[in-house]
Amino acid sequence: MLRSRHDVVIVGGGHNGLVAAAYLARAGRRVLVLERLDHVGGLAVSARVFPGVDARLSRYSYLVSLLPGKIVADLGLGIELRGRRHASYTPVGESGLLVDNDDEGRTADSFARVTGGPADFEAWRRFYAMTAHVAERVAPTLLRPLVDRAAMRDLVGAEAWRDLFERPVGEVVGERFAHDAVRGTVLTDALIGTFADPHDPGLLANRCLLYHVIGDGTGAWNVPVGGMGAVTGALADAARAAGAEILTGAEVVSVDPSGEVVFRDAAGEHTVTGERVLANVPPAVLERLLGREAPTPEGAQLKVNMVLARLPRLRDPLVGPAEAFAGTFHINEGRDQLALAHAEAAAGRVPTLPPAEVYCHSLTDPSILGADLRDRGAHTMTLFGLHMPARLFRADPDGAREAALRATLASMDAVLAEPVEECLLRDRDGAPCLEVRTPVDLETEAGLPGGHIFHRDLSWPYGEAGRWGVETEHERILLCGAGARRGGGVSGIPGHNAAMALLG
Repeated sequence: MLRSRHDVVIVGGGHNGLVAAAYLARAGRRVLVLERLDHVGGLAVSARVFPGVDARLSRYSYLVSLLPGKIVADLGLGIELRGRRHASYTPVGESGLLVDNDDEGRTADSFARVTGGPADFEAWRRFYAMTAHVAERVAPTLLRPLVDRAAMRDLVGAEAWRDLFERPVGEVVGERFAHDAVRGTVLTDALIGTFADPHDPGLLANRCLLYHVIGDGTGAWNVPVGGMGAVTGALADAARAAGAEILTGAEVVSVDPSGEVVFRDAAGEHTVTGERVLANVPPAVLERLLGREAPTPEGAQLKVNMVLARLPRLRDPLVGPAEAFAGTFHINEGRDQLALAHAEAAAGRVPTLPPAEVYCHSLTDPSILGADLRDRGAHTMTLFGLHMPARLFRADPDGAREAALRATLASMDAVLAEPVEECLLRDRDGAPCLEVRTPVDLETEAGLPGGHIFHRDLSWPYGEAGRWGVETEHERILLCGAGARRGGGVSGIPGHNAAMALLG
């Protein structure tokens, strides 16, 4: 029988809530996790999306960088995060920029072919040496109480502070690099899931870039073996093994500052009380649960999941598809193309040539495919489209979704040697294996206000010294989701920090 009183009630069973539950239960706290859906994991899940197709897609979240090795070790998670040899490929005409983590000479040659000389490659090396230094210094602070602005500046040094924390990243990239494609390849990490102008003095793009280059002290983006669901499955197992109680199909309908939580399930409405309540929901959702109005943030991405019968052919004769698609494959993401797409979207139009990037996880982790698909040469493909704000899909969600998909596929075809649709696998009903999700879809299906994948705009990883960045105005209520300071991405950091704030 469900107890009415708990040490901690966690609202939401996404990965951060599971991290918090595992730490707190291991420390002897009585923990209850309430999850609205019929499964835990939030947006970090795997699913067989297409009828009769044995492919486990990381349906929403898809790569791991920010998850600290300390959390994996502390909780005894039996997961493997596999690195990618080829970091990225950016097609440019009949050639392209290939970043090969294991062959600097080949990377330098590809830059020289595209840019006409060594200057941009040397600038690339200097820029990412700077971000590597920042990652090494900043990542350890993410699992500790906040440092203030001055302490963070001292940690990263004068050059990095000036170019990453104080000046718009668009200006910095424009000064450091000469070629449009190189500039755009750098800037994409400042725009993933973020509708921003890299030249804006508000520096939202800078914050986005920072979180994309500091993960676990290296900034490496890794593929979770078995799919993203393997990560959240291991977290749920760790939480339950430690004694946490997890209820699915339990929708929280209100939270009171006293610690009282009301939820609804198939049996009716129930009330439980926690000495502390951890909110693993977007801040806008927490406000509504507290009975207050809250502004809606705006997500800005198009997500397309595909299964291919084979990889598409490239225009570049010196790079094979298995190399190009194993890392981040950039599509019409030059600096000027990004700027034009942002301007069109800001004016309320689907970009004419939408910038996007794709990832083929099955090249790194074939286990997500059934044996028959592997033998046939099939592969998964995930596309993440930039500058697709929720405002574009409000008036006509279905029509705008279709228009955005068509424009995005045409954009992809423009850099390939053949249409990607000709490579799609068909499901058992004969339909192409292609699924598309807009910010409005995420709002409807996953309960994300505005479809914002970071719950709200990302924050700087510093603040009031000594606090954890999870506190709210209510003493008994803490944020433990992506909307906390130092949140965003699949990291577990807010969950860890909320638990540490309680455990002292």
